[in-house]
Amino acid sequence: MAANFKVQASFGTLAGRVKEAISTKATLPGNVSFGIKGGDTLRIAEQLDVAISARYGENLARSPREPLRGNFKLKFPGRDICYYRKVSGGYVNQKISRLWRVQPRCSVTGKDVEMMDSEHQDAVELKNAASFEQIATEGGFISICGFGSLLSERSARFTFPELQNFRVGILHGFRRVFAHVAPVFLERGIANVETKEMSSLSVEPFPGESIVVTVFEISESEVPAFIEREHEFRFLAITVHSLEGEISAHKALLLDSLLGKVICARYSDEEYRRDRCSGDEEYNKRYGRYNIQRIWRDDIFPCRTYLRHCVLAAKNLNQAAYDSFLDHTFLGDRTTSIRQYLAQDENIMLEEPPLALRERYGG
Repeated sequence: MAANFKVQASFGTLAGRVKEAISTKATLPGNVSFGIKGGDTLRIAEQLDVAISARYGENLARSPREPLRGNFKLKFPGRDICYYRKVSGGYVNQKISRLWRVQPRCSVTGKDVEMMDSEHQDAVELKNAASFEQIATEGGFISICGFGSLLSERSARFTFPELQNFRVGILHGFRRVFAHVAPVFLERGIANVETKEMSSLSVEPFPGESIVVTVFEISESEVPAFIEREHEFRFLAITVHSLEGEISAHKALLLDSLLGKVICARYSDEEYRRDRCSGDEEYNKRYGRYNIQRIWRDDIFPCRTYLRHCVLAAKNLNQAAYDSFLDHTFLGDRTTSIRQYLAQDENIMLEEPPLALRERYGG
């Protein structure tokens, strides 16, 4: 039997839930097409093996330990960047699991698979304090990347008083999104549960997007404290570029912080409960007492005080950062930009924070 096949694939998320569907159809003897859609834990190589085997018999079956291999073509939408990398199906599984949820469309053709991959090849998930050592400098410093309130050096110093080398950079392959509930807003009385204006900011991979960020260094000794403080987030080590296009010297931990609000990247409720919480008791201690049953969701809106703070931080940094925040930050629907959202409600930028929080939330 011929092993020719073609795959069309796209990856995404719907209402924060991973959806997977596989469809197969034979076109000609020895030639089969697959349509694959999936998200969080999609395993392309395994599913292709299963589908091909079911259609053509055991002679094409592969061991799960011997995944499909091929040339993977990387192409950035909207950019003239393209290169090939010879990798295994296992590598693809690892990348999709690591980058979760959002991947570009791809086409896979022939026995030597050709696939469009993501543009954030160097993203590494940091699961605990010990794993942060891989991005520490010899002097014991960690590079931090801010994209919301940390666009303001003054705001950053509220959380990291001893930070060093505050500077501006650009991060490719990610976008900002207001899509999770922040307990700190409930604690401080600035969340509006009735109107659902209680979301904080995170980032998520998205091909073709770029955001202006800030980068600075903190002591490695500070890592355990802010991991505990920012318990619900996924920590990623990524590569930040200068605005002139040069790669920065150090990888940076992707995060945004407001009152210690560390955000490296979007997590999921399932992963958070499974990997971060030792049981219901811990979850209830952190969220249940506020009657929060879901953290990561697309039906909420930005906390007004926090949104104003972030917009002012971006505006005070420079024009590029301001435009980047307005046009590359989205509501949970992933469609409405912050520029569009503010045009619908101009009062957000006119509302002063509570007096006790005015300095910290002042942009």
